[in-house]
Amino acid sequence: MTHWAPLLEREMNKLPQIEDVASDQQSAAPHLAVTVDRTAASRLGLSAALIDNTLNDAFGQRQVATIYTSTSQYKVVLEVQPQFQDDPNALSKIYVAAPNGAQVPLSAVAHYTSKIEPLTVSHQGVFPAVTLSFNLAPGHSLGEAVDAINAGAQRLGAPPTLTGSFQGTAQAFRASLSSMPLLVAAAILVVYIVLGVLYESFIHPITILSTLPAAGVGALLMLWVLHYDLSVIAIVGMILLIGIVKKNAIMMIDFALQAQRLEGKSAREAVHEACLLRFRPIMMTTFAALFGSMPIAFGQGAGSELRRPLGIAIVGGLIVSQWLTLYTTPVIYLYMERLVRWQGGGARRSRLAEALDTGEGAVAPVPAAE
Repeated sequence: MTHWAPLLEREMNKLPQIEDVASDQQSAAPHLAVTVDRTAASRLGLSAALIDNTLNDAFGQRQVATIYTSTSQYKVVLEVQPQFQDDPNALSKIYVAAPNGAQVPLSAVAHYTSKIEPLTVSHQGVFPAVTLSFNLAPGHSLGEAVDAINAGAQRLGAPPTLTGSFQGTAQAFRASLSSMPLLVAAAILVVYIVLGVLYESFIHPITILSTLPAAGVGALLMLWVLHYDLSVIAIVGMILLIGIVKKNAIMMIDFALQAQRLEGKSAREAVHEACLLRFRPIMMTTFAALFGSMPIAFGQGAGSELRRPLGIAIVGGLIVSQWLTLYTTPVIYLYMERLVRWQGGGARRSRLAEALDTGEGAVAPVPAAE
């Protein structure tokens, strides 16, 4: 730990993605190691415990007695005089009392080595650990910094016994990225199931979900133009777009399916009428969501830098998806209808035609409401 942590710190200082690298390892404390020659001590009748107790008496502030008075009591602490406590040469003046009463100088059975040791040893769990902290350099994202640090650690060729992990913001970032694809996939799957049950179709939920790629491209493009990273907050904004953007296609597809099933119109006529009658509500709801996101995207004040990527992702996704889906959704709807007819072996009969054939009476067309 004391060997590899400074090496990794120097490697991190070379990376352009990060700055202000700091370590909590305080290894600049002078240390005097006393090594006892057990063979020589045994010849003189000195045990390791006796030598340890002598050093404890000299520098450990051992309480040896208590002086009682009529009103108070005083603790008697045994130690060497203060002028000898800061001088390493004082060890040569320490004598160990042998069992036979002889005074043996400590230097006769031990030698001293000066070292540099850490003041404290931090732990993570049961293992000693060193924490290296850093700040992001301007113009670089946390993902770039994490990848650069991992690459730098691999270049050092550290042994397998040395393990490293990210903590704090970097750990939360990696954890969020590992679960984010599953979260997005689960959200899309739930939307597909709900739309399939609503429209009694396996195909047209795909038509509605076809608006999501345009929203994702718009969000990423807006973040890139305004020089924002794809942070966790921005990804949350892209997830919100799943519920906001698909309402354009829902308004069109819902009207077109009703026109086909109840009025007996063809797919082209139904989707053309849906585009004409649903244009105004689509624009109204889109601009309402767009203007509602503007204060988040371009607002100022405390904490605005955290919320801003969310608003920018929503604004960018709405602008691009609104412009594209007005043209792409009708086209995809017609192609999906052709796929349904191809799989079914012919044109699907409307509920109006089925009702007339079975003699259940005529079904009056439902007037379209804006």
